[in-house]
Amino acid sequence: MWRRVASLSSFISSSFVAQTASRLNAWEPLTTGIAKQANGVVVPKEKTPFITFVLGGPGSGKGTQCIKIVETFGLRHLSAGDLLRREIASNSADGAMILNTIKEGKIVPSQVTVKLIQKEMESSDNNKFLIDGFPRTEENRVSFERIIGVEPNVVLFFDCPEEEMMKRLLNRNQGRVDDNLETIKKRLKIFEALSLPVINYYSQKGKLYTIKAVGTEDEIFEQVRPIFTAFEAVG
Repeated sequence: MWRRVASLSSFISSSFVAQTASRLNAWEPLTTGIAKQANGVVVPKEKTPFITFVLGGPGSGKGTQCIKIVETFGLRHLSAGDLLRREIASNSADGAMILNTIKEGKIVPSQVTVKLIQKEMESSDNNKFLIDGFPRTEENRVSFERIIGVEPNVVLFFDCPEEEMMKRLLNRNQGRVDDNLETIKKRLKIFEALSLPVINYYSQKGKLYTIKAVGTEDEIFEQVRPIFTAFEAVG
């Protein structure tokens, strides 16, 4: 399913330590905007956020790995799916639209999802973010970079066979509206069609790390750990 991705990113994934060393500015106190003065006091400029995108098909295990990354390295976890489900539960106008879109197996409009992510980022004291399940499309990616004004520092892609993803989704029994066989098949097809351009884009940018998402949670995490350890080392 993802042979083209693997061929593009194999070199990148195998050389992440050297690659990370070339990104020293990711952990430096970069600033944006112009410092303001209030009552004669200079207000410190805001640091540019450190952003990791986490991509992978439904059931690829990226959510579980996000929890382990957050616990180990202290990033703020933002799940696009959880933010959308929370909006649905709020009974807002956007929530009703989001629910209907998800039931149809379609992608929620980019601006809606980016707005929810932006709100969480602005309200957080943390400057390091792990954004799970986004961007899923090129439109998502462009909207995020336009609205938020930055690109990700790291993009993780959890590569998992379709059969394994379907088995995991059907067995997790979490009561999600999109965890049924018909919707899962739609979601897998949509992910393959729409997310591959995003994955290829970040591969060409030198920001993609492909993780083989088969095995135990700890075995998979041992592929992830060195990426963030390397960034900390150069910070």
